[in-house]
Amino acid sequence: MDLSENRKRMNEGKLYEPGDSKIAHEQMTRMELLYDYNATSPSEIKKRQKLLIEMFGKIGEGCYFEPPLHANFGCKHVFCGNNVYGNFNLTLVDDGNIFIGDNVMFGPGVIVATPGHPIEIELRRKGYQFNIDVHIGNNVWIGANSTILPGVNIGDNSVIGAGSVVTKDIPSNVVAYGNPCRVVRNIGAHDKDYYYKDRKIDIK
Repeated sequence: MDLSENRKRMNEGKLYEPGDSKIAHEQMTRMELLYDYNATSPSEIKKRQKLLIEMFGKIGEGCYFEPPLHANFGCKHVFCGNNVYGNFNLTLVDDGNIFIGDNVMFGPGVIVATPGHPIEIELRRKGYQFNIDVHIGNNVWIGANSTILPGVNIGDNSVIGAGSVVTKDIPSNVVAYGNPCRVVRNIGAHDKDYYYKDRKIDIK
């Protein structure tokens, strides 16, 4: 298969060969930057910020990711708004695009995956893959050890509970959790008075 055609198929969400030499070389180059980022010391804040700009497809102001950060293409296909925080061991499987809005928080161990493989065994044996973009809206909080699967869209302001497996779109302004992840309730007046269960908000 022609390499440029293969890369085009990769970008279009079609079945493609992820191991071809041109894609593998591009991926290795991006992983070197990610390696450098994860090797920084806690005091090297300026170096980390510089590397984030080089690594990400787009990154806004006030973004920070705790090392170790994992990404299949070194975050080349990740597009962040402002004030995005990723806790330890965030995994962005960015063979496809991952779009992240403003003021998004990722708990420890979250996985955001864009790639998949066909069910048909012969195609899997040949190593074929496909990618479907993931979209995460503004002001979203994704709890620890949650997994977001290919093609999922999460609406603005929503909260995904810890340990969830998000297989379908989640609307805006809801709390959702579980495996598979389901909407449990809307975010509303109660949340303006209580920050956790029966613990009342006592600051302004």
